Amino acid sequence: MSSDLEKAVDELGPIIQSYQSAVDDFDREAARILRVNDTDLRCLEQLVVAGDAGATPREIADRLALTTGSVTTMLDRLEKAGYVTRSQHPTDGRRVIVHLTPQAHDRIWDIIGPHFAESSATVAAGFSAAELDTVKRFLATVTAVQQAHVTRLREGAAG
Repeated sequence: MSSDLEKAVDELGPIIQSYQSAVDDFDREAARILRVNDTDLRCLEQLVVAGDAGATPREIADRLALTTGSVTTMLDRLEKAGYVTRSQHPTDGRRVIVHLTPQAHDRIWDIIGPHFAESSATVAAGFSAAELDTVKRFLATVTAVQQAHVTRLREGAAG
């Protein structure tokens, strides 16, 4: 590896950590505004991503590495707060689908919408399409590495 490449790679760590800290700070403030805990916020994020399809409690449990019992407790709490509804699965009457309420959807977008709009505008003004392709490839790569290490930690490799 060339010394220029080594230097560039070495500089990435602190930049990525700073970005992660900013994401953590934003999430903490969003949770504070919504009056939910971190895990509840992660559930709400999953439901935003799921959109109109919603998600089953099992899908939420798998994504957040929670037991189905803890997801049930969390959904009870979020339903009481007016953030989610549960309904019968359209094709499997034994299953449940969880959706954001319209009010929760609007409240969440009031928080994240300005961030997304400004991020998009700033990125569009500062990067070419080719540069963004490189950034997307980079982010996909570091996300895959991060997820692999989350799996490693969940499987007990660190303890």
